[in-house]
Amino acid sequence: MSTNARFTIECAGGVPDGLSPNLCVKGYFGELGALSREAGEPEAYFYRDIAEPTGMHTLRCVYADVDPETGNNVVITEDVVAQGGTFLDALSVYTPDQVSHSLDELAMLHAATWCDSSLADVEWLAPRFARLHAARGVAEIRGNFEGPIGAGVPSEVRDADRLDGAHRTLATIASRAYPWCVIHGDAHVGNLYLDGNRRPSFVDWQLVQRGPWYLDVGYHIASALAIDDRRGHEHDLVRHYLDHLATAGVDAPSFEDAWLGMRRGIVHGFFLWGITLKVNPAITTELLTRLGTAAADHDAFAAVTL
Repeated sequence: MSTNARFTIECAGGVPDGLSPNLCVKGYFGELGALSREAGEPEAYFYRDIAEPTGMHTLRCVYADVDPETGNNVVITEDVVAQGGTFLDALSVYTPDQVSHSLDELAMLHAATWCDSSLADVEWLAPRFARLHAARGVAEIRGNFEGPIGAGVPSEVRDADRLDGAHRTLATIASRAYPWCVIHGDAHVGNLYLDGNRRPSFVDWQLVQRGPWYLDVGYHIASALAIDDRRGHEHDLVRHYLDHLATAGVDAPSFEDAWLGMRRGIVHGFFLWGITLKVNPAITTELLTRLGTAAADHDAFAAVTL
């Protein structure tokens, strides 16, 4: 939906101290982009208002804003590829140790915004999970499940109506959740890059909003790891995340409550990839297999009840 362009600047008298000459712009340009520009507004606001104060590691923003009259938005960041960064996807090798570090970043975001009264009424952070169902749902999921892309999804969870219904219920739960925090909203492994020091960082903040922490954590663990790695390390990784919340001063949930949340987060990720179109089929196949297997392993649909 968006356009991303890398570019280099030259300045009379030299590039100012602290500004990289290697930059990247992201926006929604032209007639096609204009149809999707609303999706970019939360991301631009995130980089403008929240990213730096949280302390989490993400793209270093040079400029971000939204035109209040037209909704046009743009984000300009440093070019991390020029700095030795590497963008990831589901076909990249990503280890349990690396997941522990990306969970540290999520814990930093969540703790910094945990029930923050100054963010409680910010309109662009309002929960909007239910909006996903207005655009896509059973038809797209069924198309993926019945084709080769969904071949690796276990039969007990390869049910488009059930997944769509579970996520609709989850959207209601998430919109009422307390405690809440600011969440990434789409924390799969393909929304990460490794910087020049191999430190993981999250990108693509179009789904940033207020919500329960577990939508990020369950989704991230189940999408980032190969199935055997996830099965062998998921309990320790959830405990690791909870420890970091507590260290940051948050009254962290119990492990029992957190595990229920973990299962719900799996449903969120499973739905998002169930409705995914126009992505490299190998990536969609891998993520549906990982998330579907996690949903089957943990009877995740049963965790989503009002």
